[in-house]
Amino acid sequence: MSSPDPQVRAARNHSARPSPGDRPREAPLRTGEPAGVRGPVVAVTGAASGVGALLTERLAASDEIKQVVAIDERRGECAAARWHILDVRDPAIAEKLRGADVVVHLALDLDLETDTAARTAYNVRGTQTVLTAAAAAGVHRVVLCTSAMVYGALPDNELPLAEDAELRATAEATGVGDLLEIERLARRAPRAHPGLNVTVVRPAVLVGCTDTALTRYFESPRLLVVAGSRPAWQFCHVEDLCSALEYAVLEKVEGELAVGCDGWLEQEEVEELSGIRRMELPSTVALGAAARLHRIGLTPSPAGDLAYTMYPWVVSGSRLHDAGWRPQWTNEEVLAELLEEVAGRHTVVGRRLGRKDATAAGAAGATVALLGAAAVVRRARKARRRA
Repeated sequence: MSSPDPQVRAARNHSARPSPGDRPREAPLRTGEPAGVRGPVVAVTGAASGVGALLTERLAASDEIKQVVAIDERRGECAAARWHILDVRDPAIAEKLRGADVVVHLALDLDLETDTAARTAYNVRGTQTVLTAAAAAGVHRVVLCTSAMVYGALPDNELPLAEDAELRATAEATGVGDLLEIERLARRAPRAHPGLNVTVVRPAVLVGCTDTALTRYFESPRLLVVAGSRPAWQFCHVEDLCSALEYAVLEKVEGELAVGCDGWLEQEEVEELSGIRRMELPSTVALGAAARLHRIGLTPSPAGDLAYTMYPWVVSGSRLHDAGWRPQWTNEEVLAELLEEVAGRHTVVGRRLGRKDATAAGAAGATVALLGAAAVVRRARKARRRA
């Protein structure tokens, strides 16, 4: 991990840090594991890829975990886990969860290109099924992962937000409506299934094995800044998310947990560190164009995604800190990792461009072209109606 000079980092990172501090085959317990080892049996859904794959490997290597049960629609790479291949919406999952102490549900579809209705059907039905199946199987804890986006990005948000802050997000940004429904299911589950505890983990802007509207923001030739907005950037490296999820699995902390790097970066600091210049537009132009472009199918991101680049939604992570957890990555380090990860990609207003398109369009020209596309289409439609 690369890191800027410590004095520079100290000046730029506005700290919100509290004080201290193939075919499924049954896999045996890890070689050398003592008989009668203590520790939970943990089931992970969505275990074949992304965060699920990383967490599965991490838990399988932990001396504090007795066994990992991995569930996905295909088999992943972790040989130490016991694999079950099925869709999480299949009620048969209850039998696969029998004997597990904890379930970490990570089988979520937040792909920008997925049909919205199909995505919601998968995410909500999958979570409902997992919670019901876990209760039926005698599991005592389910860990869900949503996002700090559920707090909403609003100009009057406190810096930072406490975990128990009101969830003020709307369903206007990609996947946020699904996440809010998952949060509602999490609150209702213990009442519907007495004895079942639910922990919800909410990461900040997640970096590593992810592709979101917020990571694509840094693939643009210019960073779009809405005039009069007050962005504050807080990142969460996937490794830190996995360590926070492990804390929840081991019941070192419970409840609603926010996770991210300590502190945040102002927009000017992001621009300086990234070396990407800004393009500033009035809010009416930026929001109106984004809405029209999404409506006519030119971009995958709805206008609601823009709010998360305009206003702060930084979280304190105090509950994890109080339990002794600390992030291993800083905002500067995660931003550097993100920039390295997206190098060579070309995205304008959330839409990926091929290298040829990006070269032909140019830097600011590409942004202007896409922002003007909706107006051009609208004028063409009016002309056809007049004809």
